[in-house]
Amino acid sequence: MAAKTSRPSQFASLEFILGAFLTTVICFAVLFSDVLFPGADKIDLMARLTKPFVSAAHPLGTDPLGRDVLARVVAGGKISLLVGFTSVIGAVVFGVLMGLIAGYYRGFWDMVVMRFADLQLAMPFILLAITFIAIVGGSLTNTIILLIISQWVQYARLVRGSVLTLREREFILSARAIGVKDWRIILQHLLPNLIGPVIVLMTLNVANNILLESSLTFLGLGVDPTIPSWGGMLADGRTYLQTAWWVSVFPGVAILLTVLGLNLLGDWLRDSLDPTGRTSR
Repeated sequence: MAAKTSRPSQFASLEFILGAFLTTVICFAVLFSDVLFPGADKIDLMARLTKPFVSAAHPLGTDPLGRDVLARVVAGGKISLLVGFTSVIGAVVFGVLMGLIAGYYRGFWDMVVMRFADLQLAMPFILLAITFIAIVGGSLTNTIILLIISQWVQYARLVRGSVLTLREREFILSARAIGVKDWRIILQHLLPNLIGPVIVLMTLNVANNILLESSLTFLGLGVDPTIPSWGGMLADGRTYLQTAWWVSVFPGVAILLTVLGLNLLGDWLRDSLDPTGRTSR
């Protein structure tokens, strides 16, 4: 029995170590990309389509314009990580607020928020993206707004469900009985009990939003193609897959490692904050 109970904790530790390592290394490289890997936009037509691992100046090769792939991959991470983290923060703020209002006050506010949520969930993301970009145009800011609009529902429904359970607990009823104001009950009693599940969902959604940003940019619906981003690099290299595979493969590897690291951290957080929901491995 002891061996069986120790395995999940060991695996969780491996999840944390690997996830934290990948996330830290990638974030460090991206934040200091201008110092560590300068010249992401430097064009050198004489060195165009240099193969990877044959030149010390271009360890991951160059693209059709002679730009260093390694420098562009690291620089492109700025956009992908910015979109991922910023959109999640915006969705959390709006979604948690709506969930608290719907779950605590119920009645009219609950009906309005949840009907908007149902309408949001009924609309396919790609249809929402095409409609939104067609109306306001594609840009970095608009991509972030689009992801906030598409994901606030997840946090609202999560928070609402938890609040509906917590609002009938003894400590909430006692606070109401002694005349504690609603905003103090929400901030001091309800919100602290919701942080755990929200943080877990945030971690997983950052990874998801990085994938969505890359997909939208690949389809021409996301970030301006003149700005280096992983999705843009994938789109630029798709016509060279047979002759210069590295132009698309290395940005794809960067996306894979970033999403893997964040998902591992999200799984570890879920198991740590909710041991009863831990799956057997």
